Amino acid sequence: MDIIVQKYGGSSVADTGKIKRIAEMVSKRVKEGAKLVIVVSAMGKTTDNLIKMAKEISASPEPRELDMLLTTGEQISISLLSIALNEIGIKSKSLNAFQAEIMTTDDFNEARIKNIKSERISSELEENDVLIIAGFQGITEEGDITTLGRGGSDTSAVAIAAALQAKCEIYSDVDGIYTVDPRLHPKAKKLKYVAYDEMLEMASLGAKVLHSRSVEIAKKFNITIYCGSTFSNEEGSYVMDQNIEQPLVSGLSIMDNQTQVVITNLPVDYTLVNKIFQKAADENLNIDMISVIGNSKSLNVSFTIIDEKKGPMDKALSNILQDFDQYHVHYDSGYTKISIVGVGMRSSSGVASKFFKALDNIPIKLVTTSEIKISALIEEKDKLAAVKSLTDIFEL
Repeated sequence: MDIIVQKYGGSSVADTGKIKRIAEMVSKRVKEGAKLVIVVSAMGKTTDNLIKMAKEISASPEPRELDMLLTTGEQISISLLSIALNEIGIKSKSLNAFQAEIMTTDDFNEARIKNIKSERISSELEENDVLIIAGFQGITEEGDITTLGRGGSDTSAVAIAAALQAKCEIYSDVDGIYTVDPRLHPKAKKLKYVAYDEMLEMASLGAKVLHSRSVEIAKKFNITIYCGSTFSNEEGSYVMDQNIEQPLVSGLSIMDNQTQVVITNLPVDYTLVNKIFQKAADENLNIDMISVIGNSKSLNVSFTIIDEKKGPMDKALSNILQDFDQYHVHYDSGYTKISIVGVGMRSSSGVASKFFKALDNIPIKLVTTSEIKISALIEEKDKLAAVKSLTDIFEL
């Protein structure tokens, strides 16, 4: 039995007309002999609207109840697509996370998939041409419903593909993976092949084509991901384990809404620094671009967070530093993280030199590197100039 897992994003199922069109596309694949598992997101801006409603009632909605609310969006999508498929003679059934037994951790709003009990999915495929499964959601061992965080439907699709050892196709309103976001740089090149490590870095650095967790799962289970446009026949891009020679730099990623946190005049106590980062981890606060500078009298610690985490971070720091009275914390927003990525950087020299040359007229606040990426924190107003300069110098 040839099984294909497909995922359609919110823009692809934004209205009933688009849902009917997807049903016709799926019908053609079924008639070619395939069994399909379709993972869908909520329609259009449904999730954003649900969050907005929750925030109108509470500034900090209780995480479990927020997940209960948000998962209603996907249930609308799966039922409508199943209705559309059955209407045109394709035997179909929709399943939510509980029915599909997608087991997750109990980290509400940011849960991680632990395993998928694929027995029901497999048995339902024996009886149906197509299964439509709600993306973005899972279930805990205690039976509470969870969500996987923004972009979580990608993770759902790849995890299901891994469980079934099936092909995985991700469809959205973008016809592949580009060296740079085409909305920022219209002359960006489309990449036919992207290595797992490159895509993992690009996703974690702000590229919105794939959720980073989905790439982690694909790499672990060697699942090739095809990324294409829902409504275009143009060939897309493949994320895969491949050993062909890679360009020096494959892509450029942007992450806006960055806040730099600067803690000055801390005592020279690296155990305290560790406690700060451990407290942030315990509170699910993602810290990035860390710098620690010390002398014989004090330590200064700097790092970045996304803007919306300033409140929780301030609360966490106040808690961990309550016994100290000399330190100062400063929050500086309005920054963008710009990064270049490429596995070719592993075996080439001079990349850092070209990177800093491209940004020689742009003030840089922080820099971090790995063997396949360089990231810089710059002011948001300099973003477009930095994109143009880096795409020119690295021929992106």
